[in-house]
Amino acid sequence: MGRGTRTAKVRQWIKSERTDPNPPRSERWQLLIRGQVQGVGYRASCCRKAKELGLSGWVRNLSDGSVEVQAEGPAYLLTEMRLWCERGPRGAEVLGVSHGQLPCLQEDWFEVRH
Repeated sequence: MGRGTRTAKVRQWIKSERTDPNPPRSERWQLLIRGQVQGVGYRASCCRKAKELGLSGWVRNLSDGSVEVQAEGPAYLLTEMRLWCERGPRGAEVLGVSHGQLPCLQEDWFEVRH
């Protein structure tokens, strides 16, 4: 399946999740983004996107040159965040994004960590 086809299918799923009358269950995901993602405004842009989506959590640079994101919210919004992380801001060259699930912390903010 091509990247455009996968993205279209995911966006269709996100749209159907938004119209579901049952409140979505929160999850917490850890995303590790590899590539040219430091020194390009990745953290600040990621923080803006997470706040726009209403997610909580944080983003930080790692010493190996990658970026770590921990975000909490409904799965469809976390999926939208992951799709954004796969592209990143202008100037970023994302080589890959891996993700895992963590226990929810019930935070109510999103921040850039140093």
